Parts: sequence; C-alpha cells; structure tokens
Amino acid sequence: MDRKTHWQAVYAGKQDDELSWYQADPQPSLDLILAASGGRGRVIDVGGGSSILVDRLLAARFEKVAVLDISVAAIERSKSRLGERAGQVEWIVADVTNGGDLGQFDVWHDRAAFHFLTDPAERKRYGRSVRKTLPAGGHLIIGTFAADGPEKCSGLEVCRYDARSLAGELGAGFELLRKLTEAHVTPWGKAQPFLYCVFRRSRTEYTRGT
Repeated sequence: MDRKTHWQAVYAGKQDDELSWYQADPQPSLDLILAASGGRGRVIDVGGGSSILVDRLLAARFEKVAVLDISVAAIERSKSRLGERAGQVEWIVADVTNGGDLGQFDVWHDRAAFHFLTDPAERKRYGRSVRKTLPAGGHLIIGTFAADGPEKCSGLEVCRYDARSLAGELGAGFELLRKLTEAHVTPWGKAQPFLYCVFRRSRTEYTRGT
C-alpha cells in the first residue's frame, strides 16, 4: 500500500479520538508558533490532517493559514468542522516530498509527519521543500518522536530523533533556537515521548541560493 492510500484509509476508517496522535488541545504547537512568529505572518501546517490547530491559528488572526496533508479524507474532516471558516484556509492535498511549489510562508509547522519519512531520499526532498518555502529568517517547527519514543505508529516504521540528529537531517542553513520534550498521551492513556525543535532559516545560507 502506498503512502497516500494508507493515510486515506486511516482517516476514512477512524474518528479523531481513535488516532494515537490526537490532541484535544494542540497548545504546545500553538505556543511555539506564536513565539516564533510574534502572532503575525503566514503559517503552513504540514501533515495537519484533521488537527484542530488550524482552528486556533484562525482565531489568532494570522495573515495566511494553510494546511497540507496527503489525505483528502483528513482535510475534508477539517473543512466540515470549520464550516464557513474553511474558506479562510488554503488547503493543499499533496505529498510534501514531491517537491511542488507551496508558495512562501514565515512559519512551517510539522507535528508527527517528518518521522514517517524513513527513506533518506525522501527526507532530502522534504528539506528542499522547506528551503523553497521558507524565506531567510523564517521559522521551522518540527515535532517528532523522541529518541526513546515508539518505533512504529499507525502500523508504519518511524524514525526517532534527538535535537542533534534532527538538525543533522536539515543540514546547513538552519539555526536551532529551541527544543523541548512532551509526553503526549494517546486517547487510550499511553504516553509517547515527543521532541519539538524550532529552527530559524539562516540569512547567509539563503543569500547563497542553496
């Protein structure tokens, strides 16, 4: 089963509170986005699925809010929940590793998408997408399973990270500003160690055009 088919089946077959990554309140992500952006600018939530983070971002009145996910079912669920407010969001159905033009954003947020990229070539393509999308001074926020987190999720192998290994995946041009850990508790009460890292896109690296 390819990635798109897998995630479409997951969201078509389960309710939000049946998904291990479900959060009733995505406060950690929102706090990091607000701190990085000062509450202004353009934000894209990569792998946002049916998360209610988009609801919070709209309430914060950012200049532009976008949600990218590979699953149409996930995005349609978010649209249905938002109702008329869904028209205020740019919805992108895509595989982030395919290298399409996503436009320009000041904050790239990804909670629990990057760690599913177990192929190094896909992680490199992900990095290229980030570089195309974030201008100099933009912020990249990634939440992944921590080094002591689960080895699998949704039946798929995952990669686990500490701050050093995550920074190494991104390569030159990203300055680590902040890291924090969170014990995410699944809807059935199991704790999963998460790592969040905040990076700033380097101005010097950007001006070299790399």
